[in-house]
Amino acid sequence: MLTSLRTLAPLGRDAARGLALLHAFWLRSRGEPSTGNAATADDLMRRAVELERAGRSGEAANLYREVLKSERHHPGALRGLRAVAVTMADWPRALDVQQRLIAAVPSVERDAESRWLAVIHYELGRAQLAAGRLSAALTELRQALRADPRFVPAALALGDTHEAAGDLKEAVRVWERAAETDPSVSVLARLERVYRSEGRPSRMIALYRAAAEQAPDDLAVATALGRVYFELEMLDEAADQFEKIEVRAPNLPVVHAFLGAVFERRGDTREAFDEYRQALRLAQSFTWPHRCRHCETVVTTWEDRCPGCRRWHVLAPVAGR
Repeated sequence: MLTSLRTLAPLGRDAARGLALLHAFWLRSRGEPSTGNAATADDLMRRAVELERAGRSGEAANLYREVLKSERHHPGALRGLRAVAVTMADWPRALDVQQRLIAAVPSVERDAESRWLAVIHYELGRAQLAAGRLSAALTELRQALRADPRFVPAALALGDTHEAAGDLKEAVRVWERAAETDPSVSVLARLERVYRSEGRPSRMIALYRAAAEQAPDDLAVATALGRVYFELEMLDEAADQFEKIEVRAPNLPVVHAFLGAVFERRGDTREAFDEYRQALRLAQSFTWPHRCRHCETVVTTWEDRCPGCRRWHVLAPVAGR
């Protein structure tokens, strides 16, 4: 019994403290004197953050709302409400809060908040897709790209949705615009698939060459260009491309595998076996790993959201292993 009381005591103190703050704030809102120290916005914010960290999101949200009753445009309280809504995947509420936040923050902070707006519209679009409402999904995904034209997950999803709706031309237009601003391999792969099906090999080559020029440090793009050369039987160009990559990243197994295939097609059996052995020695798999720019989590392939820190659009190809 004593142990149970000791366990419950901290919870009781937390609840009492929260209620006292709320009561004091209510009295202030009516112009009445409070008993004890008045609960300021800072007091409420500190307590709300503590509750949120403790996983008590609903109680934290109540305190954030109390702050907003006296300070309608309090950025911290609005961000707190947004965090709670995101945690609960309540995207309509998150959108409402985010729109209020963008109106409240100074212009220097609007870019960061616009990126958040893109995330929320993207998740709303995904929810509409899951419900089979393509038209509503298209609207939300377009809004995401208006908020942040470089938000690749929204560009991928918008193009995929157009394609699912039977409008491949518009899908290609979306992906091509995305490739101009952020030539990620995921976008380029979709365009390559379309160009290949249309029998446009020169367009495939031009696509990856332009991307490699725009992102010269992206070894995933450089490797994809070499792969396209190889698949089109442009063996000299493929060998040259992979050898350039090998100089920069000598331990990439996929590069040695392709060099082995190039040598094999040329009839250079010994060189081919050497490259294949090198690839097998280095590789656990031939997938291209990606690393989070924020928390350093490594995953085997690109995802729209980091499984570690749960941020969106933060995974980039690993330069080498």
